[in-house]
Amino acid sequence: YPSVDRIIPLMAEGKILPYLDIPLQHADPRILKAMARPAHAEKTLERIRAWREICPDLTIRSTFIVGFPGETEAEFENLLEFMREAQLDRVGCFAYSPVEGAKANELPGAVPEEVKEERRRRFMELQAEISRKKLEARVGRVERVLIDEPEDEDGVAVGRTVHEAPEVDGVVYVTTKTPVNPGDFVEARIVRAEDHDLVATRA
Repeated sequence: YPSVDRIIPLMAEGKILPYLDIPLQHADPRILKAMARPAHAEKTLERIRAWREICPDLTIRSTFIVGFPGETEAEFENLLEFMREAQLDRVGCFAYSPVEGAKANELPGAVPEEVKEERRRRFMELQAEISRKKLEARVGRVERVLIDEPEDEDGVAVGRTVHEAPEVDGVVYVTTKTPVNPGDFVEARIVRAEDHDLVATRA
């Protein structure tokens, strides 16, 4: 990711939104090779650490596939260990399903559907724990929130910070005593973390 290396300093300077969406897909070298992906999970971890050293406020999202043809339990465990090390902020996970015309359809060792789903569940349970801790670490911070929906009758507006991509990540519920409109930026103090969302009060 040399092109990413070049923009991380700009993110640290506030010139580019500090949010990366990188399709890592897996972490086990053999599975990555079968997927025709770069098979260097160790280098990926080194790069993630380096990016965060330069830009501590960086948010990293990725998507993974479990149950790829031939994936063993040990290879799946390698993926889980990578997740524990990488501590990614936002993650999606899909159980592998055949795509018409894909070369992977010809690979041996199809993983049973129930095993795919069980691995996907375990993967997401681990990531939910990681995400929860990351959200809880933001409690008490004052963050800039972009309002997407004006306040309701209870005075709660819906917005997001630089850490939440629209329509795919959680949101920030902001209690405000003065009216806000979509497109407004407000300073808000995070008071509570939920599974995917944050609750804040206007600072």
